[in-house]
Amino acid sequence: MERIKENILSIIQNLPPKPGVYKFINNEEKIIYVGKAKNLKKRVNSYFSKIHLDAKTRILVSKILHIDYVVVNSESDALLLENNLIKELQPKYNILLKDDKTYPWICITNEQFPKLFKTRTKINNGSLYFGPYSSGYLLKVLLELIKQLYQLRNCHLSLTEENITNNKFKSCLEFQIGNCLAPCIGLQDKTKYNESIQQIIKILKGDVAELTNNLKQNMAMLASNLKFEEAQELKNKLQILETFQSKSVVVSPTISNVDVFSIINDEDAAFVNYLRIVNGAIIQTHNIVLKKYLDESESDLLLSAIQNLREMFESTSKEIIVPFKPEFEVEKIKTIVPQRGDNLKLLELSQKNVKLFRHDMQMNKLKANYGKVNVRLLDEIKTALHLPELPVHIECFDNSNIQGEFPVASCVVFINAKPSKKDYRHFNIKTVVGPDDFASMEEIVERRYKRFLDEKKHLPQLIIIDGGKGQLSAALSSLNKLGIADKVSLISIAKKLEEIFKPNDPLPLYLDKRSEVLKLIQRMRDEAHRFGITFHRNKRSKAFLKTELEEIDGIGDKTIELLLKEFKSIENIKKASNEEIENIVGKSKTAILLNYFNQLQS
Repeated sequence: MERIKENILSIIQNLPPKPGVYKFINNEEKIIYVGKAKNLKKRVNSYFSKIHLDAKTRILVSKILHIDYVVVNSESDALLLENNLIKELQPKYNILLKDDKTYPWICITNEQFPKLFKTRTKINNGSLYFGPYSSGYLLKVLLELIKQLYQLRNCHLSLTEENITNNKFKSCLEFQIGNCLAPCIGLQDKTKYNESIQQIIKILKGDVAELTNNLKQNMAMLASNLKFEEAQELKNKLQILETFQSKSVVVSPTISNVDVFSIINDEDAAFVNYLRIVNGAIIQTHNIVLKKYLDESESDLLLSAIQNLREMFESTSKEIIVPFKPEFEVEKIKTIVPQRGDNLKLLELSQKNVKLFRHDMQMNKLKANYGKVNVRLLDEIKTALHLPELPVHIECFDNSNIQGEFPVASCVVFINAKPSKKDYRHFNIKTVVGPDDFASMEEIVERRYKRFLDEKKHLPQLIIIDGGKGQLSAALSSLNKLGIADKVSLISIAKKLEEIFKPNDPLPLYLDKRSEVLKLIQRMRDEAHRFGITFHRNKRSKAFLKTELEEIDGIGDKTIELLLKEFKSIENIKKASNEEIENIVGKSKTAILLNYFNQLQS
């Protein structure tokens, strides 16, 4: 281990204070992490010169055997090289773009009379590709628009000039029904056909306004030359285009070509929304999840998303709108952090979309874990208690003892605001002596969630404690000890005034007595109390019976356990026949019992 440390120390000492990319390599000579830096020496040294709170970062550092690096000319070069290396090497600890779908493209083939179709595969043969389209609805609308405006061929015939001149083909049904103008038999020439293709390209690039203006000019010219039928055809196309434009999301005619990005950074992942604006209209929108392996900065996450999404959608815009200035600059791209005006409205629209996207992803995750979710009631609980997420899984704790005798506790579980009785649990207090409710609560909460962590179970979104500030503090102490206090929400409910207490808040929360939220909390508290009291009562009862039977010489614990399991009470044992008792404990033990009961009666 010392040899490894000396080796790494030597590399760090020789690192230049210049921009570049570094690679961490493990003992199997695999690259496990690629990073970029404005100052290589300072950045790499930070991994080894401080204690990392994030466990994943500590694990990464422990696996580093060697460090390789590349010096580049600028920050933007470092950003570009890092992105390319991550794509090529796919290191284990780098940000992972969770988007394994194959999105469709619109292809215009590289032929004399090009075809247009939807595809999920890009072939490098000179064909033009537009997309990808993450919205199936937008793709369908575009294809229908093009079909309404232009009669393109959809056959696989080789339409060379030689084949057409030699009358090698015959017209098909598509021509008969008006979907094609039959270039295969020379009824549509190459120039006219390619005019249609150029107009389609404008539509797919979002240049609908320019195409509309051209059509209007051509229509006016045809009408002035008394070519009314051709002018009418252009008028029909104009109406179709104007209808399509009216359905598009027009944000501002002053914004011509810009990309918009917004981000929400959660504990294990980041959610990013992308809007592509061309000629004042949103022509593409896409959401992605970035799976985090280390405690990456929000700047690194945003930069990764910008590069991936611009590459995916082949964006050529020279401006990007973002919620904050990233640490590294994207080469030849102007970064805008808007404070007012149309740019700010665009950013707010993107932020609204990313919030909805995260909500949908969280709901899908909850459905996968818990099934159908009662969104209305759970959302009311979330709002009333100021919770960070929907409390689909709630657990409520209660203590029960009489002057410290037979101390027990209970935990009831509600899933989707309904009891999940199979998940209810009883606890015998093991470490607390005497009637100490606070210490008992601390013990059971720690035991409950230590087991959750050991078994890698999903933690509840909300924990309710029956009691006041003392019980709440005890439960919070256990959650802090386990390192999960920031991962679950915690409240307590005090019986007299039905006050709701939250950690680190000196003032109680009062809910409307008629609200469904308070009624559900009360129901859980009462259910935990009932469940705990029942367990406590049974324990006292069994303890009393066992104590009396233990007074009988010759009757041991095993015999007592067999008798209570079969007869439930001493009265039932007394009423049982000799044969029934003999079948359970044998003749000799039966004789001892009968002798004891006879002495009690005499």
